[in-house]
Amino acid sequence: METFGDDLETMRRVPLAEDHVAAICEIGHECSYAQGEMVAELGAPMDRFVYVIEGEIEVVDPYSGERLLPSSLGPTQFMGEIAFLNGGNHTLPMRAAKATRTIEAPREAMLDLMARVPELSDHIITVFSARRRRQFEENRSGIKLVGADRDPVIQQCERFLSRNRIPFQSYDLDSSDEEASRLCNLVEHSPAVILGKDQPLEAPSPRALAQALNLDLAIGADETVDLLIVGAGPAGVAAAVYAGAEGMSAVVVEDTAIGGQAGTSSRIENYMGFPTGISGSDLIYRGQIQALKFGTRFAMPRRVEALQEEADGSYCATLDHGERLCARAVLVATGVQYRRLPIARLKRLEGAGVFYAATEMEARFCRETEVVVVGGGNSAGQAAMYLSRSAKHVHVVVRGSSLAESMSDYLTRRLEADPQVTLHYGTQVAELHGEERLDAVTLETPDGPERIETRALFIMIGAAPNTEWLAEHIELDDRGFVLTGDKVDRDSPYETSKAGIFAVGDVRAGSVKRVASAVGEGSVVVSRIWAHVDQLRRAEAIGAAA
Repeated sequence: METFGDDLETMRRVPLAEDHVAAICEIGHECSYAQGEMVAELGAPMDRFVYVIEGEIEVVDPYSGERLLPSSLGPTQFMGEIAFLNGGNHTLPMRAAKATRTIEAPREAMLDLMARVPELSDHIITVFSARRRRQFEENRSGIKLVGADRDPVIQQCERFLSRNRIPFQSYDLDSSDEEASRLCNLVEHSPAVILGKDQPLEAPSPRALAQALNLDLAIGADETVDLLIVGAGPAGVAAAVYAGAEGMSAVVVEDTAIGGQAGTSSRIENYMGFPTGISGSDLIYRGQIQALKFGTRFAMPRRVEALQEEADGSYCATLDHGERLCARAVLVATGVQYRRLPIARLKRLEGAGVFYAATEMEARFCRETEVVVVGGGNSAGQAAMYLSRSAKHVHVVVRGSSLAESMSDYLTRRLEADPQVTLHYGTQVAELHGEERLDAVTLETPDGPERIETRALFIMIGAAPNTEWLAEHIELDDRGFVLTGDKVDRDSPYETSKAGIFAVGDVRAGSVKRVASAVGEGSVVVSRIWAHVDQLRRAEAIGAAA
């Protein structure tokens, strides 16, 4: 299956071209570091591009202060990873292992140079992506989570980090290894997030983590961007790529993590170009890197709570915590969310055995237990196949009498042939059991009640659109999906009833609920958005001249 980033083991250490180095020297300046001097502290912003002229830079273990890796950066190599594109912070400290000289260029100037020299950009982004992949896969980071197995809040933090491909380390409260015991004693055996050397994060949450990692975009009150994209699923990220490529200033606001529902798909096999399949998170992550390369900014986890139309035709969105972001056009790509089961005690057990996504993190909690997956669509089928690798057994609960109308044939055939999976047709969940954690579920089957001892219930039923904040501005259908195109007398199939507001992907009424169609809509809509933005820009210029 395809994964993101090349493998550092197979990548050749090709130096930057001489003319590229010369261009970096023009925008940068020379710096010197004595042996043992820090080049970048843990949590420091990636605000400069560091190219090594001579010497050696090593990665430091933020807890022991010792060298973390046998490899290091030497002459002709450069420092950093993919967070550089979005202005993130260092998750590992860097130190001069010997007397070292570097050329250091300001981040904004370097991004401008990369935009003008695609060969340079391709080289740097390839290396950055490979480093992030290695850090993430090997859990190399100064971020440590304790007790995600017990606490829903820490699970939310882990889910945010995992789905955004941010490296971290996770420890169970009951683990017996030396480091886990030390951390548990540090936080008095309570769930916690630790940043740097023994610094617990106060009131841990995905938002607090994003602020610590500099992912929570600071937006200027007087700034008006060309395009506000609400939602970072396949449609929103595709639009982010094309908007950036067309030279528009764009900001993507996402309230959970990059990828939307597609980001929770463990294996997508019917997307063109990936014959061996690709995970949803890897696919969308590639798109995010492309968008960042073109200058599109991402703010997460942030939520748009209200929208206001201005006299000049632009829109100002109010975000959670009261900040405002104004844009000449708005693209609604908020997708849909799985509906909750109408069953007692469901909310209490969410994050404590009840889940709405099946990623590597959730699969960790499914070892040596029966698993129940509720739903008959492709997402449920992919989740069942993925979880069958780690779970004792997987039960797929389907209300209907077959999967023929709701699931792709290739998935149905695999589920039916897998001895690790049992399909329960004409069945629904009737009751949840357990106090602090899920212990079992009772199914209502055609043959009567059936109790399954399980610590993991995955709910993937139906879809509800995320459009409450739009209801007073544009026309919605009776289920809350956005009406567009000829349904509201618009020429563009993606324009809503209000000029300047567009909708793509699953949130749009009548859309095909597939990743490929969402990517296509997000790509195509940008040409119409550009025409609208250009018209507003011209009007602004005329007003300024007058």
